[in-house]
Amino acid sequence: MSDLLHLDLLNEGRVLLAFSGGVDSTALFHLLCEHKIAFDIAHVNYHMRENSDAEEASAIALAQKHSMQCHLHSCHLGGANFESRARDERYRFFNYLMSKHGYTYLLTAHQLNDRLEWLMMQMCRGSGLPEMLGIRSHDKRDGIEILRPLLEWDRESIEAYLHRHSIPHHIDESNADERYTRNFFRHRFSAPMMREYRDAIRRSFRYLEEDNDALIETMDFTTIDQLSYAHNPSSLRSLLYGIDTFFKTNGYLLSQHDKEALKGGGEHIIGRRFVVSIDTNYTFIAPYEHSVVMDKGFREECRELKISSKLRGYLYGAPRAYDVMRRLKGALTPLRFD
Repeated sequence: MSDLLHLDLLNEGRVLLAFSGGVDSTALFHLLCEHKIAFDIAHVNYHMRENSDAEEASAIALAQKHSMQCHLHSCHLGGANFESRARDERYRFFNYLMSKHGYTYLLTAHQLNDRLEWLMMQMCRGSGLPEMLGIRSHDKRDGIEILRPLLEWDRESIEAYLHRHSIPHHIDESNADERYTRNFFRHRFSAPMMREYRDAIRRSFRYLEEDNDALIETMDFTTIDQLSYAHNPSSLRSLLYGIDTFFKTNGYLLSQHDKEALKGGGEHIIGRRFVVSIDTNYTFIAPYEHSVVMDKGFREECRELKISSKLRGYLYGAPRAYDVMRRLKGALTPLRFD
């Protein structure tokens, strides 16, 4: 393997690389340099390991050597569920950088082994095809456009590249700890399979992406103020995937209970924060406002237009969103804005 994915896009915009200094991100750093891609790096120091400060210093030195910006974030995340909280913390940092400095794409160094491990873990959780392909080469999260140029490289090829060019890098000793679910799958299953079948696995992922794109219809949400809506796709599977993707893109993960409840259509409260209303033609998502006092005329019109009762609290204080809702519901008279 020698090619990076999405080289055309990488040459178009401003690029920020999420850089840990480990095997994968170090290889991607040097491959981007080889392809003369202009980029900066972002490094997060969690202070969780003995080498954390040394990795930060190496990131600074590497950026200076190549005349690029190194954005740093330092945090201490104690307690349980570290991996999830660390992921949320770094994406808040990335989102801030993308907005402040106008970067077009965030690059992460996920590779083929990561993808196989993710698929295996999702399979063991009873997930469907779109969830199994959760690591995509071109994706969005929290409004960030993400590219993963290394996604067709396997770990062995990446390590061989670093060795061939004598490129120094850091080793995360926690990768050997099988108490972490991903590490368990990596050492027991994905690494042996990748050594034996990597070309076939690479091809299979390409076919699976093509099959997924053919089976799953996209839901294109439009947002007015804080009301988002999309025309419903023809299949329930596409509908559920579209709603799930909307929430993930906006930084919220639906629970399995939420997903099961949405299968029945109708209106649902999500995390006491959002309303999802699925009607015949459209799906609506808005903040959940449950203690709003509404006048009789508003309530009566909502009833006549069959607007979800749980959406009304938000719509009462959002006239432009309400006007959009009225038009989608077939109201004949426009709403006046005084």
